[in-house]
Amino acid sequence: MIERYADWLEDDLWLIKQAQYEKELQNIRESQFALGNGYIGTRAVLEEIPHGAMPGTYLSGVYDRMTSQVAELVNLPNPFHFSVTVNGEKVDVSTMDVLNHRRILNMRRAVLVRHTQYQDSKRRAHDYQSLRFLSLDNRNVGVMQVQFTPCAAACSIDINTGIDTSVYNTGTLTEGNKKHFRIKELGQFEHAGYLVVETFEKRHIILYRSGFYYELGKKRIFAKDNIFTLRLKRGEAVTFTKIFYITHFNSEREFSRHKTKALKKFKKIFHTPFDTLLRRHTQAWRRVWDKADVVIEGTANIQTNLRFNLYHLLICAHHDTGFSSIGARTLSGEGYRGHIFWDGEIFVFPFYLFTLPEVAKNMLLYRYQRLDEARRIATERGYEGAMFPWESAGTGEEETPTWAKDLDGSIVKIHTHTFEHHITADIAYAVYQYFLITGDLQFMKECGYEMLFESARFWASRVAYNRRRDVYEIRNVIGPDEFHVNVNNNAFTNIMARWNMLIAAQECSRLKKTCPRQYYILKKKIGLQLKETKDWRQKALKMHLIHKRRSGVIEQFDGFFKLRDVTLTEVDENGIPFFPSHLKTKDVNKTQLIKQADTVMLFYLFPELFSRLMQKNNYDFYIRRTVHKSSLSAPLNAVVACTCGDLPRAYSLFNVALRADISNLYGNTKEGMHAASLGGTWLAVLFGFAGVRVIKGRLCIHPQIPRSWRRVIFSLNWRGNVLRVALTNDTARIAIVHKKEKQVVISLFGRLYSFTTEGREYVCTKRPVSRRHPFQAR
Repeated sequence: MIERYADWLEDDLWLIKQAQYEKELQNIRESQFALGNGYIGTRAVLEEIPHGAMPGTYLSGVYDRMTSQVAELVNLPNPFHFSVTVNGEKVDVSTMDVLNHRRILNMRRAVLVRHTQYQDSKRRAHDYQSLRFLSLDNRNVGVMQVQFTPCAAACSIDINTGIDTSVYNTGTLTEGNKKHFRIKELGQFEHAGYLVVETFEKRHIILYRSGFYYELGKKRIFAKDNIFTLRLKRGEAVTFTKIFYITHFNSEREFSRHKTKALKKFKKIFHTPFDTLLRRHTQAWRRVWDKADVVIEGTANIQTNLRFNLYHLLICAHHDTGFSSIGARTLSGEGYRGHIFWDGEIFVFPFYLFTLPEVAKNMLLYRYQRLDEARRIATERGYEGAMFPWESAGTGEEETPTWAKDLDGSIVKIHTHTFEHHITADIAYAVYQYFLITGDLQFMKECGYEMLFESARFWASRVAYNRRRDVYEIRNVIGPDEFHVNVNNNAFTNIMARWNMLIAAQECSRLKKTCPRQYYILKKKIGLQLKETKDWRQKALKMHLIHKRRSGVIEQFDGFFKLRDVTLTEVDENGIPFFPSHLKTKDVNKTQLIKQADTVMLFYLFPELFSRLMQKNNYDFYIRRTVHKSSLSAPLNAVVACTCGDLPRAYSLFNVALRADISNLYGNTKEGMHAASLGGTWLAVLFGFAGVRVIKGRLCIHPQIPRSWRRVIFSLNWRGNVLRVALTNDTARIAIVHKKEKQVVISLFGRLYSFTTEGREYVCTKRPVSRRHPFQAR
């Protein structure tokens, strides 16, 4: 049988392949092969919806709380549903014999290709091929094409291609499966159908338009209904094309207008040739990959797996003026109910900041639009300013569920929303990083300064004065290491709070001097008093911090050094320590074992604040006690391992992050991609091996690339300038693709270089050819 979509199966460095159907891996593949365009995300469920499948169609930012204890990302009707029955037998991998089956995700073009050969109960062969995509050119549009051929005999086929409304959100520990929408309208006219559903809380109305046609020979026939019958000759191929349009809105009053507008747009799309829609989509993806791709020369497997991570970051990237942000499992599954955590600002945000800054800005706008809710949470807890929720969804309310499954499978109560407060400083950190890297002063005036000041207010009210020690403390918290609950003076939390108050005081003073009008407008809006900034600075400079005098090892929290020290002796094939078999999960808080990077996080966020020796001593101390029971742990530790010169371990941990989802290392990829690990993998390459850092407001690059990598090539956005960078351990080639500033100053290999000419490639070496010419222009 001719491979209809052979043109989409070239260049292995861009392809993720499934060579056979394996039922036990079905839900994992649905996550791994997911499609998305930032607005719509769909799991790669097979079109016939075989038994055990987990269909998932999600719109960014569309949540509903009805029938569940907290808001959930709504699993909406599945538009990629397509069912074929041959002489009464369903063409399905779970009902027919599968002779051959393969699916290929072309990441460069963001299309999913399938080819399955079946044998029915009478041993007649049938050929099934499909290609589908969610358009990046028009984010409301999805397209699917299916070719079916009876290979052995003529047959009668029944087609059912309606939008599947039988979907539901998968049950959690304390709740069963549930729906989050009701059907509002359903109809069929002008060779197209429409479906309108509404979430139970009536916050969102979602409108589908769908059209369908098939081609037999040179004839194109528009289907009058979603269900119909065809008669095919032996070897006669029929090609079905389905095009759908999805939009959502929030007000019943807008319904008629949106319905008319959607119909007009859908008609235009529906009568656009399939090849044209596909070409526009792939051209849009080409432009995105030009900004986001990272090329690692010399190692094909790592290159493909790295692109897999980047692809999944790109398919959930959206900018919608802050309506949505990036959830912990992207738009590929319902893990963590689609909630937004600190993962976004600390692990995912840097990728977008340096490649697609408009997406990074959107993540911050998401937080800003929910600032009033953060103020309400702070007031409710007895604090001032703004306290952001540990888990957020549509409204910005606290959405952390009550119960979760522990490492040993037992059900435990969740305390993160009660004690894990560092997220407020994490968001403030992201705001300031955005300002440093983009120089977007307008954003700071409109949103950023307010977020910095309100978060500083929170910390000023959160700290408590210890008269005996003459220090300010933060008691009753959880740090990133969630093994230890309700501790005092977690070092990460204390230093983040200290930084937040100092930077807010600094920027408040700067705003008053440079933009007095804006300062007084903001002062009036939030009731800011001059004495507050003095209070922030005073409290920040007296924050409590304990470390061993000689080694400089920072105590993770008060009393940590007194806990039982457990030696980790065995590791798995990935170099990750086994959890001690003799230790019960409930007793881990009595030991120095930690779940993930905690104190070590500080050296990634603030490398200029600590000496190399202090960083190394802390890294050596804590890495021996880390069991990496979170997907956040491996990539972050890989970055710090590079800084500390532990390159073998850095490479090992990088490979764990790289393969977290492609190899299902954590056993739960079926619930969606791990966003923090996706972003962390990029961090490990760029901030780790490529040595890209921002030190004291200056872009610095000092690579230490693994020997098996010949070269690393990537693009960076730096203050409106777009740079193309190619690195070896001894040479840096810098090209300014787009220049905004008169000169771009970068520290390379510890020396400052100034670049002025757009379109020219500069070659900088570790040891310059002469003092007079530190770089050569080509």
